[in-house]
Amino acid sequence: MSSRELASLHQRWTAYQELPELTEHWYWRPGWRADRQFYTWHLTFEDQPELHQLVTYLQSQLALPGLDLVPLDGLHLTIQGLGFTDEVSDKDLDAIVAEARERCASLPPLELSLGPVDPDAEGIGLLIQPWDQVERLRASIREAIGAVWKTVPEAAQGFRPHVTIAYSGSAAPTGPIRDRLTALRHQPPAGARINKVPLIALRRDGRTYRWTTVATVPLTGP
Repeated sequence: MSSRELASLHQRWTAYQELPELTEHWYWRPGWRADRQFYTWHLTFEDQPELHQLVTYLQSQLALPGLDLVPLDGLHLTIQGLGFTDEVSDKDLDAIVAEARERCASLPPLELSLGPVDPDAEGIGLLIQPWDQVERLRASIREAIGAVWKTVPEAAQGFRPHVTIAYSGSAAPTGPIRDRLTALRHQPPAGARINKVPLIALRRDGRTYRWTTVATVPLTGP
C-alpha cells in the first residue's frame, strides 16, 4: 500500500471514531430526480468472483440498522461524470466516446486490490489500490471530454477511488457499526482485473443505483 492510500485510510478511520451518527446518503443532489438519468464512466464488477465473495461475507456482517447493502450487480467505482442525458447531445456523446477510445487504447487492463473496509458518514466502502492506475484512466477520459467540450465537468482534484458496499440509509448511531467494522478491518482484500470502462446512463431506483450501458471503452494496452 502506498503512502497516499495508507494515509487516507488512517485519516478516514480516525474521523469515523468521532462520528456520532450516519448521514443519510439518499438525498437528491442538484439536478437529480426520479425520472432523470446521468451519463458517467464507472468501473463495474460483473465478473469478479473473488470480489463478490469478499463483499458477500462483509455484507453478512454488516446487516445492521442504518445501512443499505449494495447488491453485487450494483457495485461500481465512479470514474468521471459527463452530464444528464437530457442535456448531452448524441453528436457530442459519440465524439467523446470516440476520443476516449483513442486515448485509452494504450492503457493496460487495471490490476486492482479492493479492501480493507473504508467507512465514512454516508457509507462503507472498500479501499482501492493502487490509486495511480485509476487516476491515469480518469485523466485520459477527462482529456477526451476536453477535446470535445471547452469545460470538463467535475473537478480534477479531490478524486478518491473507492467501491461502496453499503450506503447510509438513515441517521443511525455509528457505535454498533464501528464495533463490527473493527472486527472486519483486517479481512484480506480481493483482486480484480478490469479490461474495459463502460459509459453508463445512471439512475436512482429506490435506495440503490442502476444503470444501462451506453458504450464501452476497452483497455487493451501492453
